[in-house]
Amino acid sequence: MFILALVLIALGVAVLALGARLAILGAGVGALLGIGLMRLLQVPPDNLIWWFLVPGVLAVVCALGAGFMKGLLNLVTLAIGVLAGAAVMLALPDLFGFLSFGLPDWLLVLVGGVLGMVVIGRFKDWGVMIIAALVGAMLTMRGLQLLIPSLQGPFATLLALALAGGGFAYQVGWIGGGGKQATEA
Repeated sequence: MFILALVLIALGVAVLALGARLAILGAGVGALLGIGLMRLLQVPPDNLIWWFLVPGVLAVVCALGAGFMKGLLNLVTLAIGVLAGAAVMLALPDLFGFLSFGLPDWLLVLVGGVLGMVVIGRFKDWGVMIIAALVGAMLTMRGLQLLIPSLQGPFATLLALALAGGGFAYQVGWIGGGGKQATEA
């Protein structure tokens, strides 16, 4: 799990910094969705093959899909918005330590997908940067929680919000000269 944690942290930081590039955002969304599915399906953490395989395959598929489908940018962006909203809402109960693995989690996924679609549909460039910041923060926190299992509760929430805010500010260009780079490949 140590290597998985490091991979998640690295991917999370990449999404925080460069997530407005659709291929990187797609990889982050796929990995976060894969981790969420592993938790939701209650795959034991010691089954490392599945914990690497499912998020890895979803990350590659989403990255390739986002990269190759740039010609269908609006549809791809909308699809990534739906998946990102679902993935973030799947990761939130885990971040707060509320794991029920039942109907409420599936309803959160549905609500997250609809919210992601609305945000991307209405505010495409800003929406991509917001979703990239949230996905990057969730991936980074998930990796940190694998390394430090006691990293839960209010401190974890504040750290995730700080990471998301910092990632968004960097992508917009408010800090560090990241600059607005939305929807580039």
